[in-house]
Amino acid sequence: MDLLTYPFMLRALAGALIIGLAAPALGIYLVQRRLSLIGDGIGHVALTGVGVGLLTHRSPVLTAVVVSVIGAVAVELVRERGRTSGDLALALLFYGGIAGGVVLVGLSDDAGNASLMQYLFGSLITTSPQDIAVIAGLGSAVLAAMLVFRPALFALCNDEEYARVSGLPVRTLNLLLAVTTAVTVTIAMRTVGLLLVSALMVVPVAAAQQLTRGFRSTMAVAMLIGVCAAGAGVVLSGEIDTAPGATTVLLALAAFLLTTAASALRHRRRRATPATHVEPPDVVLNA
Repeated sequence: MDLLTYPFMLRALAGALIIGLAAPALGIYLVQRRLSLIGDGIGHVALTGVGVGLLTHRSPVLTAVVVSVIGAVAVELVRERGRTSGDLALALLFYGGIAGGVVLVGLSDDAGNASLMQYLFGSLITTSPQDIAVIAGLGSAVLAAMLVFRPALFALCNDEEYARVSGLPVRTLNLLLAVTTAVTVTIAMRTVGLLLVSALMVVPVAAAQQLTRGFRSTMAVAMLIGVCAAGAGVVLSGEIDTAPGATTVLLALAAFLLTTAASALRHRRRRATPATHVEPPDVVLNA
């Protein structure tokens, strides 16, 4: 725990805790809409934004936010118009984003392979105070949006047609999900990396679903698992000298396995317990 006395470790821990809260809060809506892999697609587009930042000597985090938001909105509009199916639009996003990112990073003056690895797999120990400020600001905005608009987003994710008939601004809500997903992916790339960021959105939600029934309780437990996995991942990676992002994801997966085992054990005990038959009380009729 002596590592937490170093400023770079405190910055890493702060960034991880913010992402650990925001990512599952958004991820529960993506899981509900069966868009669990959209984070991967936007992550590939964000890599193009990183390349733009390195090539133009701008902040890669900010350029990645801009490029990934544009990509997410474009995919949502294409999906809405129905001319291209959702999975095909995501595939185009995957291929174009990763190709553009690799080319632009290679053209930049920075050390191409080293820079690419930092953003693909995360590099919390190189997070600057400016990066933490961006992560804190954007992460707080994402978390606030997910909590404030929870009733409307819940209705949208359960039945889009019902939400439209009810008078909800469906297009605006869809764009809100797309933009917040893009923002979450880009601010999380320094924590878990672009290739693993989708796991932090999905795995805590999947783990929480093993223990809870209601939407609100699932969201709360998912956020708790996310922040615990992120915080423990940073501390453990510092102690055993492993990649923080990969360590965080493995801890989240361990939580999923534990909750799955606990859920299976609970159901087995319920089946093994015989149902108690209670005789109805006698009814006394007044004469």
